[in-house]
Amino acid sequence: MELRLIFVFTDMILPLAVGYFLHRRGVLSDAANNLIIKANIIFFMTILALLSFWIMPLSPSILILPAFGIFLTIVPALLAKIFFLRNYSDILDQGSYMMSAMLANIGTIGGLCAFILYGEIGFAAIQLVSMLQNMLFILICLPLAKYYRTKADLTSAEAHVKFSREMFLTWNQLGVVGMIAGLALNFCGIARPEAMGAVFQSLIHVSAWFALLPVGYLMNFKNAKPWYRKALSLVPLHFILLPLATYFPARVFFDEPIVINILLLAAAAPSAINSVLAARINRLNVDFTIAAFLMTTTIFLLVLFPLFFLYVTHGGSF
Repeated sequence: MELRLIFVFTDMILPLAVGYFLHRRGVLSDAANNLIIKANIIFFMTILALLSFWIMPLSPSILILPAFGIFLTIVPALLAKIFFLRNYSDILDQGSYMMSAMLANIGTIGGLCAFILYGEIGFAAIQLVSMLQNMLFILICLPLAKYYRTKADLTSAEAHVKFSREMFLTWNQLGVVGMIAGLALNFCGIARPEAMGAVFQSLIHVSAWFALLPVGYLMNFKNAKPWYRKALSLVPLHFILLPLATYFPARVFFDEPIVINILLLAAAAPSAINSVLAARINRLNVDFTIAAFLMTTTIFLLVLFPLFFLYVTHGGSF
């Protein structure tokens, strides 16, 4: 079982390192990097969602998991506001901190870790938790980021975002179609062909590279270096306070240790690259969000998840 930990290196750390190396050497262009991102979202994640949801055990409690995705976006914003935001006098730093707190890498890194622990069922469960993230990113995070930009410009205390149909109906939501198709086949009692299990086992590793290599490409250690200390309080927020806040409602709604473990894994996911995107779009402190992403991802992959894995696989329960 411990051999699965090798995937932390081969499927997460290595593609990040290769992406960074390719950028430094000028081998990969911005256009090619964007194409890799789109291929993963449109093709690989859609197929993986379909295959995993096709065999996911159906129960009424499963419908609660997407609500935890909302919980894991709103609660860290409240925790940041209560405990940490007062430490940042600069408005742009405050906005970047909120983006790094609210946007976590649940679907990609969390999904891979859930797969390492529990296979396809774990991957499907965590995708349910993360399925509303794109909607919340548009409805809550981007307007909040613009609010901080507007506040910093001293032009208005209010921030407004012009919404359009294109913001909601994009190819990025195709993975949800895969989930619905898989659930429909599951509900109709159509057995998934045995060969599809091998397809999933192969695609999950390919998808990891397509998801994380572009992230490595975007990393800039030099610009992020001055901001690690300022972003340090995200460590207790992501890895202590939010998992604790998640544990108690999880125990209320679920009796299954596997589901509780998956929710704790989602709660402890590191800051997402989407926080960098939100900061860049609204001209916040981009280097702050990069530092937050690099620091929390490193701690999660090298320390937190290996400890969590060893605890769970040796009979521990929460």
